[in-house]
Amino acid sequence: MRYLTSGESHGPQLTAIIEGLPAGMPLVDSDINIELSRRQKGHGRGRRMQIEKDTVQITGGVRHGYTLGSPVALVVENNDWKHWTKIMGQDPIAPDEEDEMKRKISRPRPGHADLNGAIKYGHRDMRNVLERSSARETTARVAAGAVAKKLLSELGINIGSHVVEIGGVKSTVKEYDSLDKLKEITENSPVRCLDPEAEKKMMEAIDLAKEQGDSIGGIVEIIVEGMPSGVGSYVHYDRKLDAKLASGIMSINAFKGVEIGIGFDAASRPGSEVHDEITWSKETGYYRKTNRLGGLEGGMTTGMPIIVRGVMKPIPTLYKPLQSIDIETKEPFTASIERSDSCAVPAAAVVAENVVAWELAAAIVEQFYSDRFTTLKEVIDQQRAYARDF
Repeated sequence: MRYLTSGESHGPQLTAIIEGLPAGMPLVDSDINIELSRRQKGHGRGRRMQIEKDTVQITGGVRHGYTLGSPVALVVENNDWKHWTKIMGQDPIAPDEEDEMKRKISRPRPGHADLNGAIKYGHRDMRNVLERSSARETTARVAAGAVAKKLLSELGINIGSHVVEIGGVKSTVKEYDSLDKLKEITENSPVRCLDPEAEKKMMEAIDLAKEQGDSIGGIVEIIVEGMPSGVGSYVHYDRKLDAKLASGIMSINAFKGVEIGIGFDAASRPGSEVHDEITWSKETGYYRKTNRLGGLEGGMTTGMPIIVRGVMKPIPTLYKPLQSIDIETKEPFTASIERSDSCAVPAAAVVAENVVAWELAAAIVEQFYSDRFTTLKEVIDQQRAYARDF
């Protein structure tokens, strides 16, 4: 299973094409729109979230509420396109209109793709880079991830996320009654945090950063319950599921680190406090007494909850911009300013959740028979029973 996305931040639309979905899987636009709406929420988001309310059009691969087995096409229109038709239009422009039409950018922003992308593709106008490297592209990725979440939910696999740190403010809540309860709490939190005291301090930190023209980052955690054991592989490096999850998280704009289970904390603990003892019961089969390895061993799922965390750096677009160099004059200037957020960590938790959902769904479709969704459900039930009775 794979997908491609296309589109620019201020272009007419974003598009995602998904190939490899089983035929007969229930799918309607509301399955996707709920995830698109979640992505746009969060304290610290910029003005664009007030301008655009993202909704999807399913333009291929679905008939009467069920997938056909052919590629699924998703389109999310940019409602702000009407203000950018001349600047971002596809038609050639006259030389005397160039300055007005293009809003040429020659001052790269530190921490962004502007300069590196311009060098790679030979663009003298770095708008050609920033329009695609924008986090706006994650809208299409969330749309694709929402389809994956639908597949997982139909297979009895539940996924949620929460924010554990923003700008140095850490949540102290480590336990929750259930994953459904966690989702209920975080959906009602402006920063998707389980800790009410930390939530307040996080919002204050975001407000302070905004007042100062700055930005702050943080850490998000994704939790998955219900994955059958044995998904992934130890045989080849590129089939290890933890590697795929790490790659997926690191592919999200502004993410600079990832850990699974206790992650980097394992470096300071002895092995007896890192590995999870195995036990067995007639009712559930094999399980671990603890889950310090985050539901993955040897590149495969253990049947325990999958725990993945990602580190998001502060957004590089600042309203008190850092110094840069104009690529035309080679003179120092403050970097260009584009409309941006002071903190997008709460939204990034939703993006990461959908990215993880995609990697897990893709691994399942790759490993098990998946031409027909009804058969895939039967095979997953058989896998759970096999692991329990092994």
